[in-house]
Amino acid sequence: MAPDLVLGIDIGNTVVKAVLFDLRGGQIARYGIDGTTLKPAPGMVERPPAELWANARAAIAGCLEQANVDAARIAVIGLAGHGNGLYLLDKDGQPLLGIQSLDSRAAALAAELDQRVGAALHAICLQRPWPSQTPVLLAWLKTCRPDIYARAGTLCFAKDIIGRQLTGTRASEISDMSGAGLLRLPEARYDVELLELYGLADALPLLPPLALPTDVVGHVTPEAAAATGLREGTPVVAGYFDVVASALGSGAVGAEAASIVLGSWSINQTFAAAPASDPRIFMVAAFGRDRFANMDNSATSAANLEWYVRSLIERGGHHADPFGQVNELVGRAALAADDPMFHPFLYGGRNGAHQRGGFYGLAGWHDEGQLLRALFEGVGFEHRRHVEVLTATGAQIHNVTLSGGGTRSPHWPQMICDILGLPVTLGRAEETGALGAAIAAAVGTGLYPDEEAAVAEMTEVKARLAPDPDRRALHDRRFAVWSRLTSAMEPFWADLAELGRP
Repeated sequence: MAPDLVLGIDIGNTVVKAVLFDLRGGQIARYGIDGTTLKPAPGMVERPPAELWANARAAIAGCLEQANVDAARIAVIGLAGHGNGLYLLDKDGQPLLGIQSLDSRAAALAAELDQRVGAALHAICLQRPWPSQTPVLLAWLKTCRPDIYARAGTLCFAKDIIGRQLTGTRASEISDMSGAGLLRLPEARYDVELLELYGLADALPLLPPLALPTDVVGHVTPEAAAATGLREGTPVVAGYFDVVASALGSGAVGAEAASIVLGSWSINQTFAAAPASDPRIFMVAAFGRDRFANMDNSATSAANLEWYVRSLIERGGHHADPFGQVNELVGRAALAADDPMFHPFLYGGRNGAHQRGGFYGLAGWHDEGQLLRALFEGVGFEHRRHVEVLTATGAQIHNVTLSGGGTRSPHWPQMICDILGLPVTLGRAEETGALGAAIAAAVGTGLYPDEEAAVAEMTEVKARLAPDPDRRALHDRRFAVWSRLTSAMEPFWADLAELGRP
C-alpha cells in the first residue's frame, strides 16, 4: 500500500502532541503528553529541554499504538511549535536550555534596548524588543549567565529540537526565525547588522541553516525509528511557527485571511502578500514567498485559564475533568451588566511586562462561575484590543477564523464573536496546530501543490457564528469601561513594579 497518512507533531508551551491524519485531513489518532513547567524565580518560566524529546518520543509511540497502523503508511512528518522563548543546544547538539514564551526575566533589558535601538531594530526585522523575544533572552543570557552562553552551540525553537532528534539535522525555518525578530524582512534572511543591534554580533554561528516551512530537512534516522516506532527514512518537513500552523489548520489561507488563536498567547493575525511596516503592529512572520502573517499578540489568552485551573480548581490535586467543570460553571452563571471584570495580564501585557492580572467589581453575591466568565470576557477584550490595532493600521477584517485550545469550550467562541462584533468561523479539526504541520508536510512532499490546495482539501468548516446583537451591545458597553479601567490601573502597576525592584 502506498503511504497515505501524514503525522503532525505540535509542541506547545506545555503539551507535546502527535496527531495522525489521512490525506484529506481526517484525524486518525492523537496522543499528547503534558510537560513540566518550572518557575525558578518570579518572571522565569522554563521547561527541562531534554524532556521535549522524551515527551515527543512517547507521544509518537502512543499515537502509532492508538492508530494501530503500519508506520510505513506515514508518507511524511510535519512539525509546529510555539515561537520565541529561548531553546539552546550545546556544542554536541544536546539540550542545554529551555525558556518558554511566557517568561519575563528580560523585561528591563527589553525596555532598555527598545529605548536605545528599538526604531533601528524595527526598520530591519519589523519588530521591537520585548521580554520573551528570543534575541532579547539570548542577550540577557550573554550578560547574566555567560557560563551557559559559552556552552551554546545552536539556537533553535521548540519544534526544531524534535526535528533534530528525528533526523540528526541542524536546521530551522523562516516563520519561527522571523517571528522572533531574527531575520531581515521582507528578504527573510539572517543579518549581521540586526544581531549587532541586539548586542549579539558573536551569535551568528549559533543560528542554524534556514529552510522554508515546507522544505524537507531530513529523514528519520535508525535511532529515532527505534525510539518511536516510525519507519526509518520517513521525510521530515521543517514546519511552521505554531500560530501560522493553527491558522492554516483552521482553514485560513491566502491574502486578507484573518485568524485568531485562542491559545496560551492571544494571537491575532492577517495574512498578506507584503509585510506590515507600521510600528504599532507587534510582529511579522514570513512563511513563504510573498506570504506574511502580520500580527498583534500578547501572552494574555488561555494561559490565564490554565493558571486558574491548575492553581484554584485542581489545587495541586487530581480532578477528572477540570476544564469541563469550568464550562459547567460558566454556563450556569447568571448574567448582569455590572458583573465582575478581569485583566488577563498574569504574564504581563502587550503594553508592558509591568501589567498584572486582577478581578474587579466583586460583590458577595458573585460566585465562581461569574469569576470564570469574567476571565473569559477579559481574554476576549484583549483579543478585541489587538484586532482594533490591526484594523487601525489598515487591515480589512470582515470575519475571522478562530482556533486554539479555547475553542473546545462551548461558551468561549460565541463570546469572542459577540465581543468582536464579527462573524467567526470554526474549523472542524480540534488539533489545528498539528493539522497545520501536516499541511506543511503534504505540500513539502508534493502531495498538494501549495498551501491553498492543501487547506482546501484538508480542512472543513464546523460552524459559522454570528454576533448576538444584545450580547454585542452589552460587551461594547463593558469593553469601554474595561478599557478605562486598564488606563486607570497603569500608575498602580508602575508602582507595584517599582516595589518589586531590588
